[in-house]
Amino acid sequence: MTKPSTSRAGGAAPGAQESSQATAEPVLELRGLRRSFGAFEAVQGIDLTVARGQVFGLLGPNGAGKTTTLRMITGLLRPSAGAIYVGGVDAWREPLAAKRQIGFIGDRPFLYEKLTGSELLRFVGGLWGMEPADLEQQAQYWLERFELKSWAGEPVEAYSHGMRQRLLLCAALLHRPALLILDEPMVGLDPRGAARLKQVVRELADQQQLAVVLSTHTLEVVEQVCDALAIIDRGRVIAAGSLAEVRRAHATRSERLEEIFLRLTERAPAGADHDPAAGG
Repeated sequence: MTKPSTSRAGGAAPGAQESSQATAEPVLELRGLRRSFGAFEAVQGIDLTVARGQVFGLLGPNGAGKTTTLRMITGLLRPSAGAIYVGGVDAWREPLAAKRQIGFIGDRPFLYEKLTGSELLRFVGGLWGMEPADLEQQAQYWLERFELKSWAGEPVEAYSHGMRQRLLLCAALLHRPALLILDEPMVGLDPRGAARLKQVVRELADQQQLAVVLSTHTLEVVEQVCDALAIIDRGRVIAAGSLAEVRRAHATRSERLEEIFLRLTERAPAGADHDPAAGG
């Protein structure tokens, strides 16, 4: 992983590679991605690129194909057609190599509540085959980074919702992924917790040079945090680029992303397509 300048608070994770500057190196590339469920085509030829150090917002109404797309990227679903490259690795020719570059937090994450925070991280690190000394170094770094070190010996069942979200981030980042995927991470957080998570996401891109894909229904978060975005509807990308580019391409009297989104995704009240893989 490229190590950016540590002049900002937080610094880079131990073991990161040296680099003189951040680059626009593609970390995630989707090319002609499709997925069908019988006669229904949930994802219909998506092309997207997410670069190192970029926070990318993935938007769309329920049933648009977002969750199906994320499941294909993470290897939980096989595409019907098209290609996925993670760090230049073909995700279906070399699935293990691609998955090693991904950290993922789903919209309904599961935690072993009887384990302590430290035990959970050791378990996750063991699944990745990390060396014990490296695992301990990474675990201590992220626990301290997310202000959980004093809770590391406590069972997860004693953690608040916000603390669990931070522990999930520790687990997702433990193996030094190049790509972090977050599916609806703000759900259930209070305003302080949501503000903290937005700051963390931005810092992970700026300081650790991760590529971050953020799937959310909270359009304000995209406006505040994301460098670029894509709006998906009925399995197709209907708008993509920076917020300024989306505004220029889809001119409207309003500058608010919410109004652009609602207009572009307006549907008839009955007979709307539905993504059978999930609600998103």
